[in-house]
Amino acid sequence: MLRSPSRLARIWITAVAVGSVLVGCGSSSEEPASDKARPAAETDVTVEPIKATTELTDTNGVKVALKKQPERIVCLFALCDDILTELGILPTATNSALPAHPDFLGEKKAKEVDVIPGGFIAPEVEAILSHKPDLVIGLGDTHGKLAPALKGATTFWAMQPETWEDSVGYLRDVAALTGRTAEGEKAERAFRTKLAAAEKSRSEKTALIIYGSDENFGVATPEGDVAASLFPKIADYPWKSRGVEGSYSLEEILAQDVDVLFVETMSFGDADGKLSEKLAENPLWAKIPAVKNGDVHEVNSEVWAKGRGTRSLGLVLDEATAALR
Repeated sequence: MLRSPSRLARIWITAVAVGSVLVGCGSSSEEPASDKARPAAETDVTVEPIKATTELTDTNGVKVALKKQPERIVCLFALCDDILTELGILPTATNSALPAHPDFLGEKKAKEVDVIPGGFIAPEVEAILSHKPDLVIGLGDTHGKLAPALKGATTFWAMQPETWEDSVGYLRDVAALTGRTAEGEKAERAFRTKLAAAEKSRSEKTALIIYGSDENFGVATPEGDVAASLFPKIADYPWKSRGVEGSYSLEEILAQDVDVLFVETMSFGDADGKLSEKLAENPLWAKIPAVKNGDVHEVNSEVWAKGRGTRSLGLVLDEATAALR
């Protein structure tokens, strides 16, 4: 039997997945997955003009006020790097590996960006402030605790994206604050156009995204995982959030006859290797149609689980739609 994640692993995976709601494989006590998820409303490709400003209330209701357009921005999670790349801005420093991806800055250019020590969970405050940032962008439920230490020295912006609409909203907000309005509108338009095109050729196949390490893994659901929020538009995606303590049994996953499976492998402690290879040791895994038919896709977790901006989501759409044909 595949074990559901331990409490420690649940906390870690939730943090690393940066907002994904953990629903690992274990016994189920909540509502079952629906047989057919209703497709979301058709994506509007209209892009409203973005107006430059130094003060705004962001897409989730957080007020941000700056004295001037920020020039030195420190990123504490990958959505920030994604947005800055879309706007043509080089982060002053980051703790994300996303910039090195070839569809972002690439390895050579990414070396120009300093790395904040301490990792994603505990970035060092002194290191952050040593860069004299005008703006520090972090994930609310992970980096919110840093706000008191940064207060008075810089502006800290806590983002909390859960859906692709949130990510688009944050793109527009950063574009407004940095004055990169044309770049923001262009990036939003490109993403909306790609998503609308993917909708028109929506697959009838049943898809599933799982993430984690070793036997500790979860199901990415549209309510709290930005990449997963795209999937009801492009495939049958019958997975609903059951909260942090909820779980899907492997039997439930088998019952949904998953045709295409996407796997986000994340490192944890001494764990190594691909998550799909670890799960292959369980005989039930082999009974999933996607596994039997060789339709299991190991994807880049930096892009799929952590990126969550319009550039990352565009890559997710490219890979997902190709696999779902």
